[in-house]
Amino acid sequence: MTTLTNKIDFAVLISVKNANPNGDPLNGNRPRQNYDGHGEISDVAIKRKIRNRLIDMGESVFVQSNDKNVDGFKSLKDRADAEEELQKANKNKDIPLFSSLACEKWIDVRSFGQVFAFKNDVLSVGIRGPVSIHPAISVNPINITSTQITKSVNSVTGDKKGSDTMGMKHRVDFGLYVCYGSINTQLAEKTGFSDEDSEKVKQALSTLFENDASSARPDGSMEVSKVYWWEHTSKMGQYSSGKVHRSLKIEQTTDRPQSIDDFSITLEEFDNLSVEVIDGL
Repeated sequence: MTTLTNKIDFAVLISVKNANPNGDPLNGNRPRQNYDGHGEISDVAIKRKIRNRLIDMGESVFVQSNDKNVDGFKSLKDRADAEEELQKANKNKDIPLFSSLACEKWIDVRSFGQVFAFKNDVLSVGIRGPVSIHPAISVNPINITSTQITKSVNSVTGDKKGSDTMGMKHRVDFGLYVCYGSINTQLAEKTGFSDEDSEKVKQALSTLFENDASSARPDGSMEVSKVYWWEHTSKMGQYSSGKVHRSLKIEQTTDRPQSIDDFSITLEEFDNLSVEVIDGL
């Protein structure tokens, strides 16, 4: 595989209806909001979903969540220690070889980068990845509905507490979120991130919420509406990422939008820069 030949920028439109896209554990798991009332989905949460989709595609992923653990390792250190060549590079203090082997083995390492700093290891290795992703921010301020719920069964036999325990669930009534990102060719050359890898990331973005259903995010409550994929004609790119991202203009057309149809979406065209528009599944 050849490393990425041209700079890439992208944007993802995410529709949320009656779901909690990313709860804040420091705020009772309410959907994240900024000070202006706009909803947020953290970049970490988005990368987690990309990793999950890459696992579903059969790719080798280093940072696996417990519910997507496919190799049985219980920690990142265990997963790294299982690679004999990595351990040899670690003992020999060969940072370039260690980085090269880790990037070759795991697609998320060569995409997002990774810090390898574990107890009792000789080396501490930091890898910068070419794929950078912004938090997703809603176009319009979101309205959050909170519902009180009860648990009607005891968790433990003989528990003296009553079975009816109160709790809360929160959901976003509707929100259209936009996430921007870029893929840098200079960093791609260092990690070995290829054109084929970029196609896999594109596919993961367009199917971000497949196999992601939960009580907070029922099937159909969150979907990728569109992915905008700009591929430049050079390694450096003809335009800055900020300028490309700003070319996507989204404005709500009603006071209380209920779907993506309640927004006006336009694209500013640039000379010699084409954009691929992909509809979500």
